[in-house]
Amino acid sequence: MDLTTVHQGVHRLKHKKRVGRGPGSGHGKTSSRGSKGQWASAGADKPKAGFEGGQMPLFRRLPKRGFSHASWDHRYLVVNVGDLEKAFADGATVDHEALRKAGLANGPADGVRILGTGDLTKRLVVRAHHFSKSAAEKIKAKGGSADLISPPKKPQRNKMKPRPPQEQ
Repeated sequence: MDLTTVHQGVHRLKHKKRVGRGPGSGHGKTSSRGSKGQWASAGADKPKAGFEGGQMPLFRRLPKRGFSHASWDHRYLVVNVGDLEKAFADGATVDHEALRKAGLANGPADGVRILGTGDLTKRLVVRAHHFSKSAAEKIKAKGGSADLISPPKKPQRNKMKPRPPQEQ
């Protein structure tokens, strides 16, 4: 065994590559980045998703048609008066939580709409975000109440503060 080769290939500490420290370091001038090109300059970033090397990206090549309300539309769960008849006892209070427990209004939504399909023979107190005209009439005709849950207040925008009085 030759003691000069005992530690060959064993590196306990890998030293950080110190770039830009002059020609004597072996990593001077271009700092191991090569000459020119996308990756040579500082701040060069990896291409974003969908980048196709300068070719027109697929998203821009496809035609865009139509219109979508999705960004501001509200999703309401629809429940008919006939469903309330089957699921609730006389004198019950029906709200979003009660409808969930009864299995009539499941899933993510911004509120509940009560529509007038079906018949109602029970007196119910119904709290919802929207009632059709016929649904409200059917509930009130049996002595119940159709309480409307008001939407959240719209924020006031672009309101300038009153200017201080001008001195003359």
